[in-house]
Amino acid sequence: MSDPTLTYPEAIVIGLLQGVTELFPVSSLGHSVLLPALIGGRWARDLSLTADKSPYLAFVVAVHVATAVALIWHFRADWVRIVRGLVSSVRTRSIATADQRLAWLLVAATIPVGLAGLALEHAIRTALGRPVPAAIFLIINGVMLAAVERVRARRAVRPSGAGAAAVPLGSAHQYAPSAHRDGFGSSAHQYAPSAHRDGVGSSAHLYASSAADPDQRLARQSWAQALLIGAAQILALFPGISRSGATIGAGLVRGLNHEDAARFAFLLATPVILAAGVLKMPELAAPSARGVLGPVLAGSLVAGVAAYVSVRFLTRYFETRTLNPFAVYCVVAGLFSLAWLSLA
Repeated sequence: MSDPTLTYPEAIVIGLLQGVTELFPVSSLGHSVLLPALIGGRWARDLSLTADKSPYLAFVVAVHVATAVALIWHFRADWVRIVRGLVSSVRTRSIATADQRLAWLLVAATIPVGLAGLALEHAIRTALGRPVPAAIFLIINGVMLAAVERVRARRAVRPSGAGAAAVPLGSAHQYAPSAHRDGFGSSAHQYAPSAHRDGVGSSAHLYASSAADPDQRLARQSWAQALLIGAAQILALFPGISRSGATIGAGLVRGLNHEDAARFAFLLATPVILAAGVLKMPELAAPSARGVLGPVLAGSLVAGVAAYVSVRFLTRYFETRTLNPFAVYCVVAGLFSLAWLSLA
């Protein structure tokens, strides 16, 4: 049997799949594992994350980077402000604006998954990067999304006492700027949320969709909340668990609305994906990968275009819609995949 390779049809199909499923909360990695197994034959041999000498992992990373490029382009105005905020914050050693605070929140929220990825990615991929575990985790992903929406629905109208008016989820806390020490050694004009207990032992921040600019609303999060949402990306190391689904779900549980949770998830995904590319892309420069560079470029181009279309759609979708359709899809697709694989 010949060594695994990568053909143009395989690269284009997986690139399209990656560009869509990375941003939709349905797990791109899970689909990248399951689709080749469901098709079978050469596809199952060429497109295996655990096969010896397979270029597939490097290809998957390449199309992820193409997705990140699409995200950067879509949010280019935001990233210009965020990068400027980070640079100016370092220069002045203060956190005095919403852009500066959001930049540092993104940095802090990326640290947990960065450390976990370096420590666990290889072990998890080799142990669980197979079709059956991916199908099981896809089902779990669907259950998690449905559970998040159920929790949010229960909290959407919460009586504050007998006969009292209900409090709608998404009602705004009042954010009072306060000057205090910012950790950089200087006084900063901070966004200090008034907090309430959320039943988990920490403050939950609820945001009115009409209040301020979206990035300003995100900048008002606490450090602990940003870290918690960022740490949810660790779940995406398991094939079948969606990165965007985990982070959007964590944001919703913490009181963000769907629009802001999705925006924060997409901003968070960009540095993580680019960092993975820096680590894995050199594998495509190896002599054994020279024959697949053409398909990799084709698949990456398709992935980038598909991701750009997807993020434009999803940013509008989450203005008014929920995770429930994706939850149903994940459960049905996971169960179908398990049944198909058991009969194969």
